[in-house]
Amino acid sequence: MTAFLGNLGSPPLLFFFLGVMAVVVRSDLEIPAQVAKALSLYLLFAIGFKGGVALAESSVDAGMLLTLLAAVGLSACIPIYTFFLMKKKLSTADAAAIAATYGSVSAVTFVTAAGYLDIQGVAWSGYLVAAMALMESPAIIVGILLYNHFGKRGQASANLFSWKQLLNESLFNGSVFLILGSMLIGWITGSAGMSQVEPLVKDLFLGLLCLFLLDMGIVAARRFRDSRHAGDALAAGQPLRLMVVAALLMPLANAMLALVVAGFLGLGEGNALLFVVLVASGSYIAVPAAMRLALPEANPGTYLTMSLAITFPFNLLIGIPTYHAMIRWLL
Repeated sequence: MTAFLGNLGSPPLLFFFLGVMAVVVRSDLEIPAQVAKALSLYLLFAIGFKGGVALAESSVDAGMLLTLLAAVGLSACIPIYTFFLMKKKLSTADAAAIAATYGSVSAVTFVTAAGYLDIQGVAWSGYLVAAMALMESPAIIVGILLYNHFGKRGQASANLFSWKQLLNESLFNGSVFLILGSMLIGWITGSAGMSQVEPLVKDLFLGLLCLFLLDMGIVAARRFRDSRHAGDALAAGQPLRLMVVAALLMPLANAMLALVVAGFLGLGEGNALLFVVLVASGSYIAVPAAMRLALPEANPGTYLTMSLAITFPFNLLIGIPTYHAMIRWLL
């Protein structure tokens, strides 16, 4: 309960709800697209650099390698059972896209959880940044493989599809490239490098995170509003109720699975929370970009609305403090 109330009163979360309220009351408040992009780039750079410095100050051991291996394994396994569950009600293409979405990760949710731990004064290890980057691609690849096996791709789509393009999109998209590059630079420069950029990486982090989540609140609220009022945003047989239920239950189920794995790995409080948050989140940046290329048949109004307008706010408001409380209780 203490963790929940602490998160409820944190500035980043309150700014997220300020963005939601701006849409509800039809305010003209808006973060310019280029500013929002700059904020996103800053957050990825800051969390990657801090993770790299933390990685430089820690030693590589079996626990770290097992954690990274478990993260990649879950990213590949979660899409499989998600696909078969969603395929009962949705088209094969939409089921595959949703499977990839929830097997992959949300960098913003991870950054928010890391900021939450910093506010709480709970330590975490830099190698979790590497885990986040490694979890982006396996889910996308598994989702495409599932669709190729169980679906019937049209000739036009088959001609447009390229595994080389898909791998390039999933492995070298901007967010993954920046966070991995920043982590590498942080690892090379270590504490000496941190002392040079500390005012930018640490002092400004919370304030700029607040502005970014203000924008995310606006975007998420608009996405959810559009999904309710635009009938063409949902394909036939894909009711909003199913999307809401699935988008709330999947992060909880995945979090329970991650909690078991975190206990088996013997992760500490901060690392366990970040590990659970990664597994419980859903991608709304890397996966949609890859799905536009690989699965144009899938409806973005389904998988993007689920991850961005439902799962993302749920994890910020309820998920992070709930997972933290469970970790403290069980681990």
